Amino acid sequence: MAYPAVQSAGDTILEIDKLRKTHVSHSHGNKEQLTVIDEVSFGVKEGEFVTIIGPSGCGKSTLLNIVAGLEPYDSGDIVVRGHRIGAAGPDIVIVFQEDSLFPWLTVQGNVEFGLKEKGVSKAERKRIASEYIELVDLEHFADARIHQLSGGMKQRVAIARALAMNPRILLMDEPFGALDARTRQILQNEIQKIHEKTKKTILFVTHDVREAVSLGDRVIVFTHRPAHIKQQYIVDLPRPRDSEDPALIGIINSIMREIKEETSSVDGESQKERGRDRVELTA
Repeated sequence: MAYPAVQSAGDTILEIDKLRKTHVSHSHGNKEQLTVIDEVSFGVKEGEFVTIIGPSGCGKSTLLNIVAGLEPYDSGDIVVRGHRIGAAGPDIVIVFQEDSLFPWLTVQGNVEFGLKEKGVSKAERKRIASEYIELVDLEHFADARIHQLSGGMKQRVAIARALAMNPRILLMDEPFGALDARTRQILQNEIQKIHEKTKKTILFVTHDVREAVSLGDRVIVFTHRPAHIKQQYIVDLPRPRDSEDPALIGIINSIMREIKEETSSVDGESQKERGRDRVELTA
């Protein structure tokens, strides 16, 4: 099976520069600006698999939604191949934790859907969809309805549908988070194989440190909200990766310490806030 070749492998394809995002928060009748992401900057190279991890609620998914064009941002730049982006387009496709498939269509119909919207001919979209259905090992289920599939199979369909669009960048927002441990492990192995075959640029958000290190060429660790980049780790280990490899375990432990630091500092601030509230209430 032949897949579209990447252009200038190794060159920077995605640049995020001083990105800032705020939400309006309503508390006790007051309207406040809550900063979610503050001055985040990093680049992603063509064909690189980058994972993002950080404390719960730190803005990881918000970042992906912004890159996908699904949410606005306050300031900064997002540049793909030298062009600033402002809305979702064919260059970037996102896969969510929930599969978001069309239950009235078959597996083949779901994977063809985006191609049909683009005006691709019936014969060509069938050919493309069939290739990616085979890539995710679902060729025997091409005519199955979505309700007939397991959770892991549904996510395979979602991945095939995304890849069939031939995006320059594939965004994945905790795509295996709702799956059981065994299915999750299988799909982690599968996405590594798919990355090796297609050479797609992948930006992958997860809350699982082991998953982040097992999958990523680079792991970006976010601070607690407002999100800054706390640290970045290069994972220069051969694939498939051995979960018992001391080098891999060493990186996992380092990242877990970074996140524990963040969680501890937030817990400390929360205790201080509660202490101040008690003083104010008793004053």
